[in-house]
Amino acid sequence: MFCKNCGHPLAPTDSVCPVCGTPAASGSRFCAACGHPCSPDSVFCPNCGTRLAASAPPRVQSKSRLAAGLLGIFLGGLGIHNFYLGYNDKGICQIILFVLCCGVPSSIWGFIEGILILCGEIRTDAEGNPLSD
Repeated sequence: MFCKNCGHPLAPTDSVCPVCGTPAASGSRFCAACGHPCSPDSVFCPNCGTRLAASAPPRVQSKSRLAAGLLGIFLGGLGIHNFYLGYNDKGICQIILFVLCCGVPSSIWGFIEGILILCGEIRTDAEGNPLSD
């Protein structure tokens, strides 16, 4: 295995490159056989002709629409459903509104968002990943 940043050979136990300090799994793409830099869309190494391993896209764990909706209905005043979906700024706003206004406006806001999530009007989390059924 080679460093994806500088091409230095790495031992299987190395988590960072001893030469450049780059984490073993980051940086640009290099040939595993010779360490030559390759473009991300290359199938074969332009230096040695070795077939490059296809990198599979990372699997994304989708968030549950039912869980987000129920969190919105029952704990929506505290913005828990927004934290669950990754909307941290909106969740913090709901907590502040809950404290300043004795919970009434933010609870109504959270209840409505919970209903919208369950009805399918809110379909994605903060990263744009679809909610699972």
